[in-house]
Amino acid sequence: MNRLLCGLLTCSLLVGLTGPAQAQYTFATLDVPGAQVTEAFGINQAGQIVGVYQLVVGGVLHGFLLDVDGTYTTIDVPGATFTLALGINDAGQIVGYYRDAAGTNHGFLLDMNGSFTTLDPPGALATDAFGINNAGQIVGGYDDAGGTHGFLLDADGSYITLDVPEAATTFAEGINGAGQIVGLYYADGRQQSFLLDVDGTYAAVLIPGATGTYTFGINDAGQIVGYYSNPAIHGFVLDVDGSYTTLDVPGGSGTQAYRINSLGQIVGQYAAGGRIHGFLATPGG
Repeated sequence: MNRLLCGLLTCSLLVGLTGPAQAQYTFATLDVPGAQVTEAFGINQAGQIVGVYQLVVGGVLHGFLLDVDGTYTTIDVPGATFTLALGINDAGQIVGYYRDAAGTNHGFLLDMNGSFTTLDPPGALATDAFGINNAGQIVGGYDDAGGTHGFLLDADGSYITLDVPEAATTFAEGINGAGQIVGLYYADGRQQSFLLDVDGTYAAVLIPGATGTYTFGINDAGQIVGYYSNPAIHGFVLDVDGSYTTLDVPGGSGTQAYRINSLGQIVGQYAAGGRIHGFLATPGG
């Protein structure tokens, strides 16, 4: 599964970016004990964090939950060859995807009682679930005979297919409480980013001067996070007024931001010392 807007879609929302802001953040490194790779993908308002780790580079992928008391819990779907935990809401529901013994990806929902539910839109050949909001709405991507599409799984159990007009592929990565969705699509030979508003209009998301912009998370205030290349990789947070802040973990390289909660805390990953580390960025540093 892989991830046009201007001229095809509503592009007025983010065309007039006002430039970089000057917000300050305090960064904390997140490493699952004994892991060579730790990537933080989701955070809720309580500060619970989910992500992925590998004990050795190239090894089996395991999901994890980092609780507010600092304890890490491994998340593995029973019988899966790997598990990725990618989103968590304030109720503690966790979504992600796993690969079965036959080599097929399926989305999953891990409920507070410890039960796993497999998520596959009708006709799906492979499914990845990426984000969940407090209403229990889930977004992701799936393959079927017609290609790769985004999806919204509503709280009533109905699946809605999301396709950026004229795009070859669409992935829905994050959703907030209002139902605004951010994600990625592939068109004109390159991967690009979008915001889908509650009125059904799509808008392009592009950091000025970047060779690529990739959006993954949106909070209830409408702040968007992701990363951009120019050509180095930098995280960013894009505010609703069009200003954006670059995020670079001190001493690291390749900072990638994935989710932002309602307090403005951001999680993601960076490289340093020959390892991949997760990070938590807290405003006001």
